[in-house]
Amino acid sequence: MSTDRSAAESTAQTERDPRRWWILAVLCSSLFVIVLDNTILNVAIPSITEQLGASTAQIQWTINAYTLVLSGLLITAGGLSDRLGRKRALLLGLAVFGAGSLLGAMAGTPEVLIAARAVMGVGAAFLMPGTLAVLVRTFDDDERPRAIGIWAAVSSVGMALGPVFGGFLLDHFWWGSTFLINVPVAIVGLIAMGALLRESKDPSGARPDLLGAVLSTVSVVALVWAVISVPRDGWLDPRTLGTGLVGVVGVTIFVWWEKRTADPMLDMSMFSNPKFRGAVLGGILTAFGMAGSLFLLTQDLQFLRGYNPLEAGAQLTPMAIGVLISSILISPRVLKAFGVGKGVAIGVSGSAAGLLTVALAPDSGGYLVLMAGLLLLGMGAGVSGPLVANALMSSIPRERASTGSGVNNTLQELGSGLGVGVLGAVLVAGFSQALPDSLGEGAGQSYPQAVAAANGSDRLLADVRDSFAQALTLSQVIGAAAVLLGGWLAGMLLLRAEREQQRAAAEAEAQPPARATGGQTA
Repeated sequence: MSTDRSAAESTAQTERDPRRWWILAVLCSSLFVIVLDNTILNVAIPSITEQLGASTAQIQWTINAYTLVLSGLLITAGGLSDRLGRKRALLLGLAVFGAGSLLGAMAGTPEVLIAARAVMGVGAAFLMPGTLAVLVRTFDDDERPRAIGIWAAVSSVGMALGPVFGGFLLDHFWWGSTFLINVPVAIVGLIAMGALLRESKDPSGARPDLLGAVLSTVSVVALVWAVISVPRDGWLDPRTLGTGLVGVVGVTIFVWWEKRTADPMLDMSMFSNPKFRGAVLGGILTAFGMAGSLFLLTQDLQFLRGYNPLEAGAQLTPMAIGVLISSILISPRVLKAFGVGKGVAIGVSGSAAGLLTVALAPDSGGYLVLMAGLLLLGMGAGVSGPLVANALMSSIPRERASTGSGVNNTLQELGSGLGVGVLGAVLVAGFSQALPDSLGEGAGQSYPQAVAAANGSDRLLADVRDSFAQALTLSQVIGAAAVLLGGWLAGMLLLRAEREQQRAAAEAEAQPPARATGGQTA
């Protein structure tokens, strides 16, 4: 009788949920609005500055409040989601994000807007790891690569469409509409999640690791703050070094505590899995190269090619199209044909080739070359991104899915910040060295400062443009190399993990079946 019951339960667990694609649609809509809102803000900054009378420092805090809170809480929110329930965490995150958006839309002062952005960061911290964790538990091994491809495509398309969508809203409504648009999406999402999702959580019933949560949050906030301060203050500024030191010490204490506590928030044994290490490293290094290269690309489009911020955002559409096509249609086929490790190497090779094409595209009359490079960049990212995400989530115990996803998102945030900081520093260094000495020492800090220092001289302006173009090309080539080498390294780690897994499976099959001894009873 018990055997029949076990068989029935096993069959029930392997049956596909008929609502799974509706569940994916709800998860993707929640992810889309988070990504969309973050890029919309970049277009709305001039209007916010003018209508709220915000200072430069207040605008920086409006951007950074969200980033710091989101990054600092991702691991903690993932751990709490696993312990208290993923459906509950998603509903909480969406409700908080919607409330923060409403507060931001109604803000009458910069201080209220900064607080609203921080509240939105809290909500996003519970949403981002939860969407991927629920997705992994909803789809089986056969359908999961395609589902993750759609999930990754929605994220990339939201990032690319943000400036375009934001420009449309600002042309027809006030700046608060860029926040208010999130509210109806949050309401519909809450209703749909409540009806469609089943609750799931870690069955061990472990207690929340409060000290681990505090250490994780403080450490990550300090590290992210140090990284995002680099473009403004430099690597050797005492505040940058001091904050970074606090983060490193905090991480050290956090790891020490997690290895000793009975109920760790983050199971450190996950890092002993070569597949997990390869996926995490791939995520960090590709985020480093991609974020840094896109940071350089926006300056190329605006300063050298003459596009305004909205037009520059629209020029990135070919990249979004490439991601959309390859994430859904190509990435699952690459996985079946070549496996994870080789597939990641193929994807990053395409991305690096796209970045190199963009770097070498002529400034005038070269949009077709630029468009081809962006399309190739997007298609490469659309192949490797879902493969890395699938490898990461398949290497984590299902009961720790939200925690693992939170770790991955946190490290990618750090990788993105480092990419902007390092490649931005390379750009400034190369630009400063190439500029004529007659422009003064501070002119190399940015292109607008150098243009102002040229004081209208046609000869000096031509020198400024040529110097910036040379430094930008060099930085973009370094970014392409970082994407390529980092992706290949991750691909090799993942390929090694695949082979070890295949070897272990072959050894298990070769083992003779255990024979029952005569002394056993039925």
